[in-house]
Amino acid sequence: MASAVAIMNYQEPVMPSIDIIIAVTGGIAAFKAASLTSLLVQNDHSVQAVMTQSAQKFLGAATLMALTGRPVATELFDPAMPLGAHIELARDAKLLCVAPATANFLANAANGQADDLLSTLYLCFTGPVIVAPAMNVEMWNQPSVQRNIKILRDDGVHIVDPQEGWLSCRQKGMGRMADPETIAKTIAEHLK
Repeated sequence: MASAVAIMNYQEPVMPSIDIIIAVTGGIAAFKAASLTSLLVQNDHSVQAVMTQSAQKFLGAATLMALTGRPVATELFDPAMPLGAHIELARDAKLLCVAPATANFLANAANGQADDLLSTLYLCFTGPVIVAPAMNVEMWNQPSVQRNIKILRDDGVHIVDPQEGWLSCRQKGMGRMADPETIAKTIAEHLK
């Protein structure tokens, strides 16, 4: 009988509301998402991390879980979120930041394609969206990528432009993700 009483009195721990969703896509710049997340948490923001399958090849979910104090959302169909992870996360957060944002994510977002947790979350989200692209210089310079960036800007997405510098492909050029400090400052401005 005591175990039945304990079960009836059990309540799920209440997590603080989410200020910011940091969504990480699969590029070498994913490691910078850990620094960005740490900066945001140190500034007393409640952060929820979302990672694509490709992002998990570059950065372990355990890193972001330790920094945020929350499980990292990686699956569209999560039994802990019966309405759907994309819907529940979109309703709970004040701001969505995709950093790094790959060319694949930019194409999905610009074209309204929803085939994973992040792309469906993006389409459900009604608050401010900040995107920090990162990719090879040749990819960044492609007319299709620039067209997608323009579409997203026209849709009201704030783009934190990449920087010129040393890229992981061992060349210099435009495509390096903006510094975490720059992205954090942009987030703070949009949360005011």
